[in-house]
Amino acid sequence: MTYVGIDVSKATFVVAYSSAKTGRTKTFKNTVKGVHEFIQAVSAAEHHCVLEATGNYSALLVYLLSEAGITVSLENPLKVKNFARAMLTVTKTDEIDARLTALYGERMQPAPYKLRSDSILILKQKRTVLRQLKKQLVATRNLKGSLEILPSFDPECKKTIEKTIAFLEKQIKAMEETIASLAQGEYKKQMDLLTSIKGIGVTLAAALIVATGGFTYFDNAKQLTRYLGLSPTYQQSGTSVNVKGHINRNGDSNLRSQLYVAAFSSLRCNTECKACFDRLRSNGKPGKVAVVAVANKLLRQAFAVVTQGKPYVDGFKSEKP
Repeated sequence: MTYVGIDVSKATFVVAYSSAKTGRTKTFKNTVKGVHEFIQAVSAAEHHCVLEATGNYSALLVYLLSEAGITVSLENPLKVKNFARAMLTVTKTDEIDARLTALYGERMQPAPYKLRSDSILILKQKRTVLRQLKKQLVATRNLKGSLEILPSFDPECKKTIEKTIAFLEKQIKAMEETIASLAQGEYKKQMDLLTSIKGIGVTLAAALIVATGGFTYFDNAKQLTRYLGLSPTYQQSGTSVNVKGHINRNGDSNLRSQLYVAAFSSLRCNTECKACFDRLRSNGKPGKVAVVAVANKLLRQAFAVVTQGKPYVDGFKSEKP
């Protein structure tokens, strides 16, 4: 199997057919026509394409390669960046990055990417729009607050800002309802299982389904907690360093924030989460650390009920798959 490294940008993508410094590289347009031209130059039986996850820029390429039966690995940019550091790379060009990605594939042999279903892609797009709408709402409210403290707040500006806030609130509510409705229609069983957990509502349940591809991307709960950045770090070296650090903060920060808020809610109604929080606090752990641990526990409960196909009952203890 030959690993092909691809460096993707908005308008083009550079392909390295080998990791060798003298290896051939070629630039294609990041369009349907350009991707099909590249597909003609590779073989499904002989080539394994590796590229960094660059959001929407890489979506078309990954989709068409997968549809053509060509193996694709979509890797976390942080992994490739750390690999480049380990290789002591100091020069950065698109061609060098493509060759480095090919070398990463040869050395690390990444797992093939599982193409998301159309419904997951639609839900993901709607979540992205929802996230941006919420950011705009916060920014507009902050703008209003900064202008209200002035000696004179222009009435026309105030009216425009208030209309914008009302419009954004309406759009956010409508988008949340659309996401919930779509998730209920396509993933009703999983939504019912997730919302049976005390502390997880419809919005968070839909977000978890999008992030996990309907809970198909991960083999166990530990992988999921690491992916979403809720796993504690640990540093140990000889006898001088032995530190339990903060959470790794990888993955979707917006979803992590939703889980943090849900953890607070679960303390009032979820027996296992309340017991976890009380135990950590009695052991002297700060409140924030205890809440993060509860968020981790909620995530494990979510993974357990979906993979086992059993609704949550208070006092339920997850079993490791």
